[in-house]
Amino acid sequence: MTRVALVEDEQEVRREIAKYLARFTEETGERFAVRSFQDGRDIVDGYTPAYDVIFMDIQMKNMDGMTAAERIRKVDPAVCIIFTTNLASYAVRGYAVSAVGYLLKPISYYAFSQSLQRALETIRRRTGHFLCIPGKSGMRRMDITKIWFIEVSGRDLVYHTAEGDIPATGRLKDVESSLQEESFFRCNKGYLLNLEHVDGMVQEDALVHGFRVQISRSKKKAFLEALNRYSIEVGP
Repeated sequence: MTRVALVEDEQEVRREIAKYLARFTEETGERFAVRSFQDGRDIVDGYTPAYDVIFMDIQMKNMDGMTAAERIRKVDPAVCIIFTTNLASYAVRGYAVSAVGYLLKPISYYAFSQSLQRALETIRRRTGHFLCIPGKSGMRRMDITKIWFIEVSGRDLVYHTAEGDIPATGRLKDVESSLQEESFFRCNKGYLLNLEHVDGMVQEDALVHGFRVQISRSKKKAFLEALNRYSIEVGP
């Protein structure tokens, strides 16, 4: 199911987009979970990367859509933003926040469906390359290539990443299952390691950005084989 945020201060426009989403579902079978906001400030306050697509009105009373999009991009590089506006001149500014589309009011269903389809195609291309990390303050979407390794810490987890350490809830077994198609290897009971970031070996440990991650004796052979396969697949 595609998670959609609808940020629009005009009730009639919100109703129209909701009808268009229902029509798109009838035509394609794509299902949507929709949450509406009446102002940019409403979605920005306490924002977490919980949406796949955001329809964002540009002209709103308290916080305009462009400012809201800039704030959102600081914590969510992946969400697809589609602007709605009365003025075509705003389109150029959208490059700064990587908007995937613009809809000029009054919005036609054809233009809406084309923009939504582009967004869905973008999401499908990204599938498997982002992971939603659950924490006590909410969900955080992380590019998988930025995850170095995941460590069990008591009853919780710590994600060691290029953006720093991220405490999280969950079980390592479940994370391993969700990343089984990616370049990750369970090197012992407490660590899940991204092969992409292995710099070398020091005795029985893998060296990852200055960290030493222990490889259990029983898994050393399988780890070296997995690392070798990964190196061959990726190439020089």
